[in-house]
Amino acid sequence: MVGPRPRPRLHRNVWAASGTSFLTDVSSEMLLNVLPLFLSNVLGVRVWAVGVVEGMADAAASILKLYSGWLSDRLRTRKWPAVAGYAISALAKPFYLLAATWGAIAAIRLGDRVGKGVRTAPRDALLADSTPPERRGLAFGLHRAADTAGAVIGIAVSIWVVGQVQGGGTLLEAETFRSLVLWSLVPAFLGVAVLAIGAKDVLAGRGGGRGNGGKGQEGEGAKSAGAGRNLPGVRRLGRGFAAFVACSVIFELGNSADAFLVLRAQERGLSVMGILWLLLAFNVVYTLVSTPAGSLADRIPRKRVVAAAWGLYALIYLGFAMAETVTHVTVLYLLYGGYHGLAAGAAKALVADLVPAARRGTAFGGYAAAIGLATLPASVLAGVLWEGLFGWAGFGPAAPFVFGAVMAGVAALMLLVMVPGKPVERPG
Repeated sequence: MVGPRPRPRLHRNVWAASGTSFLTDVSSEMLLNVLPLFLSNVLGVRVWAVGVVEGMADAAASILKLYSGWLSDRLRTRKWPAVAGYAISALAKPFYLLAATWGAIAAIRLGDRVGKGVRTAPRDALLADSTPPERRGLAFGLHRAADTAGAVIGIAVSIWVVGQVQGGGTLLEAETFRSLVLWSLVPAFLGVAVLAIGAKDVLAGRGGGRGNGGKGQEGEGAKSAGAGRNLPGVRRLGRGFAAFVACSVIFELGNSADAFLVLRAQERGLSVMGILWLLLAFNVVYTLVSTPAGSLADRIPRKRVVAAAWGLYALIYLGFAMAETVTHVTVLYLLYGGYHGLAAGAAKALVADLVPAARRGTAFGGYAAAIGLATLPASVLAGVLWEGLFGWAGFGPAAPFVFGAVMAGVAALMLLVMVPGKPVERPG
């Protein structure tokens, strides 16, 4: 009697990409969570301008996500565009030491996000190419868990630095922020080295590709590279993929930058140290949920996992709208970590399922570009709803969270109706 066939091991690229994401997030999370506090507490920037800074950076980077993914399909390489993107982000960080205006912060943040725009789609395609379909949810979940574990370490270091430099207090001090910048540089550059040394290109359709394997992908890869001189639109990647992108854009229009959650926590009475401890707990939950949630998405239709995550998001944002105490904010932030862990790996795996292997770079780029472009109006609108503009006082701190909850609920229903229930990988 033949026993069960052993499941294939995860490819070295999954571990290399996960290690790089871990180190990069150690660096990024030391700065990202205190950046809105630096803008508000040190530079005196209004809430709507915080939304502009975050939204502009994400929107500009999103265009690059589309082209970098397409370029990785054309050049038949995933590794080096991803390495270049991580390097750009690392090189942008030292300039925070010189920043004294919100315009300077916006420019540096843009440089950081340009790096993310360059690396995201090729890296995700590298993960998909290196993993068979039945292990893909696990691979993306593991990668997300490593990324978030880096956030836990980064925030823990932030807590130590804040305690050493300013001790506590409700407002962030300029010296504290600049100390965090210095500490963030080491893991940023180490992350670049890990991917450059540890990963290798394994494109589907090139001999050892593991995504779909087989001869057919070779023909599709050549066809895609030759015929794809004009950047393909979302519709050319299939109706199922286009439907998922449309649902994701609806969701993202209500998914303003997490900077607003940080400002909401401060507005409800949390100190800088309290916010950092809360964010550490959030990332612990995120890390613990990501891998099992990714594995769950290998066993049930991935769209159900994503829809459930969006439904949970709607409830959480309604909670933030009604939160009155520090306890309320704490519980909601922990649940928010669960939402992220549930959604992240399943959404990426669903994208990989809905398109041919030779066009995954374009697909991941198009998906990231679409949702990233939606973050600019989402973040600006959240700031305006909160604080108003041109003499209008706005609706108050609860308004952007009510709007986000409504958009998430609509998107979840659309996803269940519009996206194929059991996506099947189509041959090239």
